[in-house]
Amino acid sequence: MEARRSRFLDVLYPRRCPACGDIVRPKGELICPECRERFSYVAEPTCLRCGKEILEPEMEYCYDCTAHTRSFDGGVALLNYDQRAKESIQGFKYGGRPEYADFYSAELMRRYGKRLRRWRIQAIFPVPVHRSRERTRGYNQAEVLAERIGELLDIPVWKGVLVRKKKTMAQKELNAEARQRNLEQAMEIEGDLRGLKRILLVDDIYTTGSTAEACTKVLKREGVERVYLACVCIGKN
Repeated sequence: MEARRSRFLDVLYPRRCPACGDIVRPKGELICPECRERFSYVAEPTCLRCGKEILEPEMEYCYDCTAHTRSFDGGVALLNYDQRAKESIQGFKYGGRPEYADFYSAELMRRYGKRLRRWRIQAIFPVPVHRSRERTRGYNQAEVLAERIGELLDIPVWKGVLVRKKKTMAQKELNAEARQRNLEQAMEIEGDLRGLKRILLVDDIYTTGSTAEACTKVLKREGVERVYLACVCIGKN
């Protein structure tokens, strides 16, 4: 019965390619084989803090992480945030394509699975969105991605614990210090984190690092010792 239902859903809602947006061919794949190379994968060497590509092999940290204090302890990112990646994420985030998370999570594991396991993560936290935005989109894309990664790593996903209680003001109207304060005031913990020392924070896009920093500070105030990041897309220096 379950197999029949799955085939029926495949006919009604065939999987779409995260690169081209068309129905994936051949059936059963997560991406059209010829589309895989359309993405710009993050290449080594990468920043030891955020996972961004760095320009010189002798550098340990990117310019952004050198210039700004970071509270998180390490990160990995799958794709450089170019036009192709932007279109893919927009489909995932706003276009009703949660199945893209299957490809993103599988690729993150293929490239960084060993590193993620070395971090000895105890729990996975999705970066929260305000409830009004989640209602509009139908889901929190970071939560969908976190669930897939949790399944592959066999690590629990803590949903609804790190929450965004306030809708943030328009960030573009604020300077860097005000943006950071704005985000930190929006984040709260609802629950008991005792015993959690090492967590993975999951999001779809890393740009300035302000959101990851705000989440990390809130988590560390509650006793978490190590916060690591995993994201699909990251900006360049």
